[in-house]
Amino acid sequence: MTGSLSSHGRFAWYELMTTDVAAATAFYTEVTGWRARDASAPGTTYTLVAVGDSAVGGLMSLPADARKAGATPRWVGYVGVDDVDAAAERIGQLGGIVHVPPIDVPDISRIAIVADPQMAMFGLITWLGADQERAVRSGALGCARWHELLAADAKTALVFYAELLGWQKAETGFDPGGTYQLFSTGGQTVGGLCTKPATVPVPFWLYYFRVGDIDAAAHRAKAAGGEILEGPLDVMGGAWVARCIDPQGAMFALIGPRGKSAAGYFEGTTSRSPSDARSRRWSW
Repeated sequence: MTGSLSSHGRFAWYELMTTDVAAATAFYTEVTGWRARDASAPGTTYTLVAVGDSAVGGLMSLPADARKAGATPRWVGYVGVDDVDAAAERIGQLGGIVHVPPIDVPDISRIAIVADPQMAMFGLITWLGADQERAVRSGALGCARWHELLAADAKTALVFYAELLGWQKAETGFDPGGTYQLFSTGGQTVGGLCTKPATVPVPFWLYYFRVGDIDAAAHRAKAAGGEILEGPLDVMGGAWVARCIDPQGAMFALIGPRGKSAAGYFEGTTSRSPSDARSRRWSW
């Protein structure tokens, strides 16, 4: 999967809101191999993370007012749109919520933080500068390779995103029961969604970052103070996934092949569909 970061309907940026930016930076650079660079401005703490020479996301302090409202550390994925203001207005018409109205990040982008009608949070982004029209290989190590929505109701959730972003159903041959629906944008399958288990308190998006060896990466995550909720699990095609929590409590996932010399740190579970196994410990 390749393409311009500003392509309409594609996930284009990933941002971690956390309670300890320095500690989170150390954790993720160790686990994913990202390069980090401080990009803080007066009154804010912000760290850019990059794959090679291309920035793919940022780590920032969880706003104080959000903490007071009960928000906890979390990843937010931003979807590229042609017009953030128009998309935010459309979200309201479709029954969603605009948490942070469209604002400019000077000379970089225009963004908004929103939620779908089932309260799953995500972001909208339009790049302002031509230099942001970078092509990033989503298959590269460290990039987000998969985007997964655990929805209150998967069918109605897909209707919302199809109307807002033009996403389409992608056919799947591994889930005859239809409990896990793949979706595509621009002709490329980029994620899946399913109705969340009852043990998951609220709908949310989960982002899978690509690693070279799933066992080694999961071991690094655990050794660096994270927690492995589930996996590694085999989800067909030689891909294995592990769903994790970082030391500050944000959920994320890893995806990649299993090395021939799997170190025995984890007992893998075979699963033909990503929806076949869900941890009883999912939380937000």
